[in-house]
Amino acid sequence: MDAFFASVELLRYPQLQGLPLVIGGGRRRADEALRHVPEGGTLADIPVAAFPRLKDYVGRGVITTATYPARVFGVGSAMGLMKAARLCPQAILLPVDFDEIRRCSRHFKEVIREIAPVLEDRGIDEVYIDFTEVPGGQREGGRVLARLIQKTIFAATGLTCSIGVAPNKLIAKMASEFNKPNGISIVYASDLQTRIWPLPCRKVNGIGPKAGAKLQAHGIHTLGELAACERAWLIQTFGASTGAWMHEVAWGRDERPVLTHSEPVSMSRETTFERDLHAVHDRAVLGAIFTQLCAQVAADLQRKGYVGRTIGIKLRYDDFRIATRDQSIAQYTADAATIRRAAGQCLKRVPLAQPLRLLGVRVGSLVKADSPQALEPARAHAGSRTGHTDVLSGSLF
Repeated sequence: MDAFFASVELLRYPQLQGLPLVIGGGRRRADEALRHVPEGGTLADIPVAAFPRLKDYVGRGVITTATYPARVFGVGSAMGLMKAARLCPQAILLPVDFDEIRRCSRHFKEVIREIAPVLEDRGIDEVYIDFTEVPGGQREGGRVLARLIQKTIFAATGLTCSIGVAPNKLIAKMASEFNKPNGISIVYASDLQTRIWPLPCRKVNGIGPKAGAKLQAHGIHTLGELAACERAWLIQTFGASTGAWMHEVAWGRDERPVLTHSEPVSMSRETTFERDLHAVHDRAVLGAIFTQLCAQVAADLQRKGYVGRTIGIKLRYDDFRIATRDQSIAQYTADAATIRRAAGQCLKRVPLAQPLRLLGVRVGSLVKADSPQALEPARAHAGSRTGHTDVLSGSLF
C-alpha cells in the first residue's frame, strides 16, 4: 500500500491532499481538538491552518510514514520527528489511529482474496499473492490482474497500492518499489541483469546496515557485484547460512512459497520515552511503564489466543546502543503478572547506569492457548540462555 498510514488519514481529511503530511508520535491535545467539528460540518471542513505542524513538535517520537510531498524534503519512515522538523517544518503532523489502520488493512486484504485467494499476509500494509491458478492471471505477464486488483482496492477503500509481479517473492518485493505510487512493475527472469543487478545490495529485504557496510568495505555495492562473488568466499566471509543465502538472492533465486497461514513466533510491545529516563532517578515512572507494557503484551496474547514461555526485554540507551535479554519459564503463560516477574529478572542482567530512551517487553515461543503443548510443563532440559527456568519475584522497577 502507498504511504498507507498517511493515506488512511487523507481519506478523513481530503483537504490535506498534495501537502506534506507526517504520521507519528503520540496523540496530543492539538490532534484531539481536530475532532471538535462545528455543528453541521465534517472533518473535511476543518481549515488546513488548524492542523498541527511538524515545526511545533517537541518529543522523542519517530515517523511511521510520510506522504510523497513530504518525502521530497528527505523525510522518511523511522526518522526522528525532531530531525524531520528541521527538514520540513511546514509538514502537518498527525498521530497513528491504529483502530482505523487495522480496519482498512482487513478491508483491502478481503478485496484481494476475492480476486486471488492464495495470499500471504505480510503485516499491516503488504501481502504476497500467488496468482498461478487465477483464471486469466497470466495475461500481459500479470499486468491485467495487477490492474484489476488496484482498481478494485481503490473502488472499495479509496486507497492506492503499488504492485510488483515477478517469478518469486524476492524479486516481486523489490519490483513493488520500482514505480510508486500506484504503479505496476513486471520483472521477468530474463530481466535479472538489467533491472536487478544495478540495485544496491541494501534493496534486498534481509541485508541490513551491518551486512551492507561489510559488503561495501569489500567494494561490493550492487547486486551485480555481489553476484560476481564466489559462493565459497561469501560463506567464508559471512558464515555458512548468510553467505549461501546472499549468493542465491544475488542470482534472483527464491523458492519460498506463498503461505496462506502462519503462526506468530512472538509478540512484543515497546515505547520510546519523551525524555531519557534513569533506572534510579525515574524508578517510579519506569516501573509504571514497564507494568503497562507487560499488561499490553498479555492482553495481545489473550486476544489472539496464544501463550508463550520465552520472556524478554529490550533497552535502548541514550547513546542508541541496544541491549536485549530473555529467559524461558517453566509454564506457558499469557498472564501479565507472570510476564512482569520474568521480564524483571531479565532486567537484572543488563547494565542500568545509563539513561534509557526505549523500553520493550517480548513474549516468544508461542503456541495456541488451547493446544496440548500449552497445558504441559516445559521439558526439564529446556532452559533459557542463562540456564535458569524458574521465575523469581521482584524487579528493579
